[in-house]
Amino acid sequence: MTASAIKRLFNIEDRELGPALLSGLLFFLILCGYYILRPLREEMGLNGGVRNLPWLYLANLGIMLALAPVFGAVATRWARRTFVPAVYLFFMTNMLMFFVAMKVVPDSGEVMLGRVFYVWVSVYNMWAVSLFWAFMADGFGLESSKRLFGLIAVGGSLGAVLGSSITSLFVEAAGRSNLILVSAVFMLAAAMVIIRLGRRLPGTAATRHGETTDRGHFWSGMSDFLRSPYLLAIGAYLFLFSLSSTFLYFEQAEIVDAAVSTREAKARIFANIDVWVNVLTFFIQIFLTGRLISRLGVGGVLLILPALTVVGFLGLSIAPVLPVLVAFQIMRRAANYALSRPARETLFTIVSRDQKYKAKSFIDTFVYRGGDMLGASAFAALGSLGMGLSGIALVAVPPALLWGVFGVFLGKKQIQQGEK
Repeated sequence: MTASAIKRLFNIEDRELGPALLSGLLFFLILCGYYILRPLREEMGLNGGVRNLPWLYLANLGIMLALAPVFGAVATRWARRTFVPAVYLFFMTNMLMFFVAMKVVPDSGEVMLGRVFYVWVSVYNMWAVSLFWAFMADGFGLESSKRLFGLIAVGGSLGAVLGSSITSLFVEAAGRSNLILVSAVFMLAAAMVIIRLGRRLPGTAATRHGETTDRGHFWSGMSDFLRSPYLLAIGAYLFLFSLSSTFLYFEQAEIVDAAVSTREAKARIFANIDVWVNVLTFFIQIFLTGRLISRLGVGGVLLILPALTVVGFLGLSIAPVLPVLVAFQIMRRAANYALSRPARETLFTIVSRDQKYKAKSFIDTFVYRGGDMLGASAFAALGSLGMGLSGIALVAVPPALLWGVFGVFLGKKQIQQGEK
């Protein structure tokens, strides 16, 4: 695709094309590195035992709550031009440590190492992606972001396709530890792009000269969240999304563990799912996302994913088998990345600047991980009561219906508050 075609398709001005393409490259590198690791994380989680996964979710929640205030404090004290690349270099160093550990840890310690890796990838992914979008929000104004973020997201989708394809094609030949080293190379490249990009983004001029910004204390976001019915509804929508995602994740773990025997084959299945998810996401982003938001409105688009989730869980209740699971996962995750998440992010355009940073951070960490934890605990409890995968899939349907109600409500509330 030529530069002129990109400018026409995304309505980009000449002065914006360079920073937008460089930002897309950065997201490409970040998601490529992550999607190399994601299938390895899933396989290592299964290797530690499906029944132990709820404990890993509890560890995720605890670590996120412990790190969020520390992360916020460091961000307020370091200049952005130093802080952002330093975080990605820190992640790269972690990857090198895991690479070495997988070479030297004896077989007796492999399960514990896999559990540590599982939790680390979950935490790393949330911070890496969240920090990227914060960097973009500081660099582009509101009007520019409406036109440019679609193109930037496409870069991420292409990176996710490449990363998951690398793992799918080479995990058996290259081995898991060597793929972690490849991911570290992409993270190093991302840090180098950040340094260059920081000099070109129009909104980062102040931070290039070493100024820091005050984002406030993490827990003050909880106060904003609890006082606002609108933010509470956003939190409820994300909580129910996370809850349903966790139910599906554990259904996937049980079905894949029963259907496939070798660790490499399991990793390849997870990688193949990621490939198809991100290919489908790419085409929806290019041809449908903007048109659907314009025609259906934010509330209509927010309803699509809950409706698809209801249909998918009903399908799993009838036939809890690998082909149904794979089809459900691909459709659901693509709809989330291409439709639900962009629409959900627009909900924050009408709140105050403090709420964009403080309350959103609280929702993205505590509320989201709380949904994870409740979903994991509920799945384990239902299993201990003797309920099979079909029955648990049916249990997931009512929360998905309630989730859709919140989507419609948020669409109407956004219009009402935006008109004030």
